[in-house]
This record gives sequence, structure tokens and C-alpha cells, in this order.
Amino acid sequence: MSNIVIYSTKPMPQIEAILAEIDEAEVRTVDINQIKDYAVVNPSLIIITDINLATDALMTNKFPCPILFIGSARRDFTVRADGFDFIENPLNKDELIVRTNALLKIKAAKDLLEKVSTTDELTGLHNRKYLQERLEEEISRSKRYGTKLSCILFDIDFFKVVNDMYGYEWGDILLKNIANKLDAMLRKEDILTRYGDEEFLLVLPNTTEENAFLFGERFRREVEKMEFIPAGEEEAHRITVSGGISTYPCMADVDEDANTVIRYAEHALYNAKHRGKNKIIQFSQMNLEM
Repeated sequence: MSNIVIYSTKPMPQIEAILAEIDEAEVRTVDINQIKDYAVVNPSLIIITDINLATDALMTNKFPCPILFIGSARRDFTVRADGFDFIENPLNKDELIVRTNALLKIKAAKDLLEKVSTTDELTGLHNRKYLQERLEEEISRSKRYGTKLSCILFDIDFFKVVNDMYGYEWGDILLKNIANKLDAMLRKEDILTRYGDEEFLLVLPNTTEENAFLFGERFRREVEKMEFIPAGEEEAHRITVSGGISTYPCMADVDEDANTVIRYAEHALYNAKHRGKNKIIQFSQMNLEM
């Protein structure tokens, strides 16, 4: 669904009626004084009816979508957007639809490229590129508001055995099953990524270490109950996972970033593996025992 937002000083029923003919497009008119709050309406395309009233906003914002200006083309201003175009008054209906569709295609192509570059092809989860960006953002938010942020790094135990016994096709099926099971347990604000071949990293904003441990244990038990039966087998192959938890801030008087928090979760995961697997280990508890 494309979200077309017209910024104007008055209602624009004529333009709305024309654009309503575009398939899967939602059109609305918003007072141009609210353009600085464009992120709230999440536009796919912005239409501005008077460029002179938007000059300040255009200079101080980088818009994540194309912009279509109604009026004569100009070169004496700066536009920071994914693309822009002009259409002159009086409006020609066909020209408006053609130019609008062209800009919407730019937005769709950009969104697709962003999704491909930040998505793991096999599982459909976010990849490490996306993780790095989002985890830094969440750490900054946690620092600003004084809240806890937890990470859990899960690893499928003896995954190589599954590939060796049943083939890589069944290894892929297991990975997708685990990813789907974990994804179904998340809150809207949680961030799940495929971190390695058989590793999944989960970021839990505003979550204490204790609550992260409860989540990790619940998922570990759910995996234990899985019925993974490759083709030709009569009995289920037992599947377990291990996990390592780190919670920001992890250590006092240490300047911690995304890489630091992930590294602590990795240490806790390795500790869980060393203890015999099928365990969830907290980094803080591991330090107490060292």
C-alpha cells in the first residue's frame, strides 16, 4: 500500500480524487506546517503544493521518499530526498498519474534494495548488517533513558551432525523451523537476526537480564519439544539449542558499544557449549564463577 501525503494550506479534493485511481494508494492532505513531522505519517510520496512554504523544511530534513512539487520547476533550492519532480498548474490528470507512479516506483525500488541488503535469504530474518545499525541505535536509546538492553545469542547444538546425516537440504529446513519458532515468540520491538550459519542473535530492548534469561529458557524448552523428522526416518532427531546472554550496561566503567555487547554474549554462549550444551548462560553469572 502506497501512502501519498499532500502538504498544502487547504484541502485538495481534486488531487486526492485523481490519485485515488492509483491501485493500492492511500491519499491524504496534511497542513503544510506539519511537514516537519513527516515521519509520523510514513509517506511513500510527498506532494507539496507551494514550495515557498516548505523551503526551511526542505533544507533541514532528509526525506526518505520522493517529492513531487506542484508549480514551475526551480533550481534555486536544495532538496534532500530520494528523488523529486515538478508538475505545473493547471494540472493534467494523466500527467499527474504518470509522474506519481514514476516516483512511487523509485520508492519501491529503494525499499526492495534495502530489504535485500539487510535480509537473510534463507530464513527471511534480518542479517548482520541490519543488526549492527539497529543495535547501536538501541544502545544509544538505552543509555539516554537509563533502561536495560539484553542480547541473546542462540546456537543450534550439533548442527553439523544434521547436515552430515541428512544433507544440507534438511539442515536448511531445520534453520527455517528454528527461525520461525523464535520469530513467533517476539514482541514488536524485538530485533531478530541470523548471526551465523546456525546462530541467531536476538536484541530485547528494555529487558533485564533476568527477563532475558526467562525468555531464553522458554525458547530452549520449546526447541527440546520439537519433532524434527527428516524424510525416510522413523524417529525424530533430537534438537537442542544453547544460548548466551549479555545485558547492557554489562560492566561498570567500560565504554561498551554494539561489538562489545555481542562479544559478551558470545563468551556466554561458548561457556554454555563448554558445559555440555542445551543451556542458557548469563554473562554476568559466568564472570562470578570465573
